[in-house]
This record gives sequence, C-alpha cells and structure tokens, in this order.
Amino acid sequence: MHEYSIVQSLLDSCDENAVKNNATKVTKVVVKIGVMSGVEAELLKTAFDTFKEETICHEAEFIINIQQVVIKCHNCSKESTLKELEYCCPECQSTELDILDGEDMFLMSLEME
Repeated sequence: MHEYSIVQSLLDSCDENAVKNNATKVTKVVVKIGVMSGVEAELLKTAFDTFKEETICHEAEFIINIQQVVIKCHNCSKESTLKELEYCCPECQSTELDILDGEDMFLMSLEME
C-alpha cells in the first residue's frame, strides 16, 4: 500500500506550509487525485485519518476531488473528458491522443489557523 507513504509526504508538506505561514493547525486539506494516478482514494482517506492524529493536521477535514482523464486529440484537436477509460477521441474515434489531466495527485489547498 503506497498510500501510507503518500500520506506521510502529504502530512510533511502540510507541516512545512504551516510553519512557513506561522499556523498552529491545519483545518482542511484538499487533494486532487487523477483516476490514472494509481492512488486508491478510500485507502488514502483511511491512511490520512489514521496518521493525522499526532500531527498539525489532527483536526483537519480531508477532501478528495477525483479528476477524470482529460485528453487532446491529435487528429481533430478537440479536448475531451473521458467518461470511461477507453483511449479514443469521443469526437473522431482517433487513438492518437495526449493526456492532459488525470494521471497525477496534487495538494490543491490547505486551510490553516
């Protein structure tokens, strides 16, 4: 389960940001997880809730936004959000695509006091 190491890095980042901003606690953590990131949202939430207790995030609300796959077609130049993980352009059915979003996980925002 690599979600545990991801949470440790996330908590470290929250701590660093809190120190930089002279905050005494983090009240909300918002992340974006791409469907192709390989991160299981429920496992990540469980890991966060388990490990936050001894950190500056001990009272933090954890919000996960799921990012669908966004592609750009080489043939018709249309950008689309895929409803299913079928790698073809919904407009022209081409498989010559660039993936623009949906492969990564990002810390989007923190609320601190």
